[in-house]
Amino acid sequence: MKQMPTPNSPLKIGTRGSPLALAQAYETRRRLMAAHGLPEAAFEIVVIKTTGDRVLDRALRDVGGKGLFTKEIEDAMYAGDIDIAVHSMKDVPTVQPDGLVIAGYLPREDVRDAFISPGVERLADLPEGAVVGSSSLRRRAQLANRRPDLQLVEFRGNVQTRLKKLEDGVAVATFLAMAGLNRLGMSHIARSAIEVEEMLPAVAQGAIGLERRADDARAEMLLEPILDVPTGQRLAAERAFLLVLDGSCETPIAGLAVIEGDTLWLRGEILRPDGSERITGERRAPIAEAEALGRGLADELLAQAPAGFFDWN
Repeated sequence: MKQMPTPNSPLKIGTRGSPLALAQAYETRRRLMAAHGLPEAAFEIVVIKTTGDRVLDRALRDVGGKGLFTKEIEDAMYAGDIDIAVHSMKDVPTVQPDGLVIAGYLPREDVRDAFISPGVERLADLPEGAVVGSSSLRRRAQLANRRPDLQLVEFRGNVQTRLKKLEDGVAVATFLAMAGLNRLGMSHIARSAIEVEEMLPAVAQGAIGLERRADDARAEMLLEPILDVPTGQRLAAERAFLLVLDGSCETPIAGLAVIEGDTLWLRGEILRPDGSERITGERRAPIAEAEALGRGLADELLAQAPAGFFDWN
């Protein structure tokens, strides 16, 4: 029998140190405690500062992109300093480093984007020429496509930092993920949730992924009962879609899979960064064909893209 964690030999859970990252780590710990009947002391939260957390004065695409939120955490796993890692899946590259695997996912939260503004109720109510802040190239491209009159500015930092920027008048509105606000108990700060028909979310938005070493049988055993199968089925399609497009959190790609009975419905979208062009599509397939569904939709959108569409740098 594989050894269970104890207060003297806890399972070490690696995470970034932001309030949201910690909330996700605490949720993982609670689920593990409940699944195995273990005390809180049997699990140790290990905070790891990533490059993405340290570099806040430049856009992520200028300093290396998505892997900046995972590399140091994965290095700690290689070194044996942590046993599992808790990630926001929209920050995780589509290709795993050798020897590490995404074991699965916690139940997915609200996938929608939240519209945040001190004085404007809805996205549609923004006045012409309003200054809107966002660190997401996907959101910026979608906004520019819908509202080319808006002034879009870079807006990085955790939830609290971005709210402070709004208070200071840097912008009149910004966007956050409803999932993050819900996990922080801060859903009340959203003026409104933007329906996916209006703003398709990032691939894997709202999903927490749990990573482990591929050969760690104990971690595999401990994680198995808390993994959510429907979330895994949805993300199999979404991440296959993203993989074919070679996308990251700093490319203007959106995608969302929804389960309808025994079928997956996948919608996808690619945009030019300036919002001048947008290509969309959707497909359905049996759940068992999730990855093929994602690849197929990506190929369909690529076939529609004119020459130069992916010259994003």
